[in-house]
Amino acid sequence: MDVIDTWTGQTACALQAALRMTNESFAGHLGVAVRTVAGWHSHPETTPRTEMQRALDTSFERASDSVQRRFGRLSRPPESPAPAVAQALRVAIAVVVRHEEVLLVCRRGDDALSWQFPAGMVKPGAAPETVAVQETHAETGIHCTVREHLGGRLHPVTGVLAEYYLCEHLTGDASNRDPQENVDVTWAPIASLTRFIPADRIYAPVLAALEDA
Repeated sequence: MDVIDTWTGQTACALQAALRMTNESFAGHLGVAVRTVAGWHSHPETTPRTEMQRALDTSFERASDSVQRRFGRLSRPPESPAPAVAQALRVAIAVVVRHEEVLLVCRRGDDALSWQFPAGMVKPGAAPETVAVQETHAETGIHCTVREHLGGRLHPVTGVLAEYYLCEHLTGDASNRDPQENVDVTWAPIASLTRFIPADRIYAPVLAALEDA
């Protein structure tokens, strides 16, 4: 049996794939929010918190021999492609503009924080532009409307399909409405965006749209 010294988003996703579970069923299996599982797919380098490390240990130790063997293959990146469940995952990202500012949320990690645009997982049959608007309000209290679809890309590591939407602020004061996942919410000056998110991590059409805005 493989021994995991420290679980990461990547190895957690490998366990999910080995168990043949959807994001919803894996979240229920571990007793966490679906957003947490989606975050592991989006950021495989993430290190889950200590209590989550224990939950993943328990899930792996109780798994059948066939699941553990499958995990062993899936957790070795050079020998296996991204899990199918990651390839099927779709995320809607809202780039919300207000005058010369853009809305950001600060995601919580075990040892690190990261600034990102509001985002949400798109379930089968849901419209991604609707998810972008709804998740923005759920996370920040901001009401917005979609102005333009900026395109989509496959995450180079996880294979997650990310759809980007340029949105316009309508009303509401920014506040952290999801303290379990986020630490803070802010309106960042567009001119200083790369101080929050490195330029090489920002989808090029997003940078271009913000320059025009």
